[in-house]
Amino acid sequence: MLDLIDVPDQSLLPEQDVLTSENVKAQYFLLNQIDQKKRSRDLAQILNITEAQWVASSLGSIKSIYLQGNGREVFKAIGDMGEVMALTRNQSCVHERHGHYLDIHADGPVGLVLGPDIDLRVFFNHWAHAWAVQDRDRLSLQFFDQAGIAIHKVFCTKETDISAYLALVQRFAAAPMWPAAQAKPKAIRQMQTHDKTALRQAWLALKDTHDFFTMLKKFDVERLGAIHDVGPDLAQQVGVENIGLMLKVAAQTEIPIMCFVSNTGMIQIHSGLIKKIVQTGAWLNVLDPRFNLHINLKHIQSVWVVNKPTIDGWVTSVEVFDHDGEMIVQFFGERKPGVTEQAKWRELLVSLCPKQLAA
Repeated sequence: MLDLIDVPDQSLLPEQDVLTSENVKAQYFLLNQIDQKKRSRDLAQILNITEAQWVASSLGSIKSIYLQGNGREVFKAIGDMGEVMALTRNQSCVHERHGHYLDIHADGPVGLVLGPDIDLRVFFNHWAHAWAVQDRDRLSLQFFDQAGIAIHKVFCTKETDISAYLALVQRFAAAPMWPAAQAKPKAIRQMQTHDKTALRQAWLALKDTHDFFTMLKKFDVERLGAIHDVGPDLAQQVGVENIGLMLKVAAQTEIPIMCFVSNTGMIQIHSGLIKKIVQTGAWLNVLDPRFNLHINLKHIQSVWVVNKPTIDGWVTSVEVFDHDGEMIVQFFGERKPGVTEQAKWRELLVSLCPKQLAA
């Protein structure tokens, strides 16, 4: 993982009364032999609570301060902290990026961070809780949804302005609270297209990759359903091993990529070269100084090469899905609007496909 700031022996966060479920306290002390090196997410699962509840508990090595007010205002203040590490994850993939929060837009339901290093699309309607957290020598801001699932985390690094971090905590600090978990309703997923011919015609008529979402809504079909039905020249399934192969070839041949990882409240994007690709057990990792990516290969149900027409030419991507049909991670060749896709990226993805792609 990436290096984080050394914190003096005395805690930087002020003392705050802990409001914790007595049941959780009892469970924790019964399980006090738990490996404290486990991550908050894993400890919460052991205790059968949400990660937000574990953070709120201030048990173990965790010390937390609940942050009040509009999540947008807290988010805007991150820009004063200098260099940080941004982390966004879903059930199967973790995306970590060093950089500054620059060009922050956080006034409406959809926010943006448009820096050269940290590039985010933020869906504030899904944000419910925020804490400042000290976990041993790690200082962070952590944001959660109503179900207690982490949406986004911002970690201090050796380059972070700690005085700005502490000023943010002081500005938004609130009384402790115990976050009740609101279960997420199971989504009813439409995985079949009613009119495959019309879907294919609409796909071939695309002018911009962003029009894809409008098309899915029009046909009332999930992304994976459309990909499955549109035909192999526009989307075809490839083996899971091709993710690692694609990343290694991109690293070796210096093809800059774009990597998207999302959850209900955030999309985090890396753009640029990658270098060090390592597989450890079930995890496929990119381990670069300013960008880390961790993909759990056991969670993957299918991998697709997807081919979309635009006014700038064909745009190809690798899209990875889990057993519930949710996207785990998505890869493109790095490009800007108005610019043709990199020939080396296109050639790489064509080489992964058993059948010919439309061109």
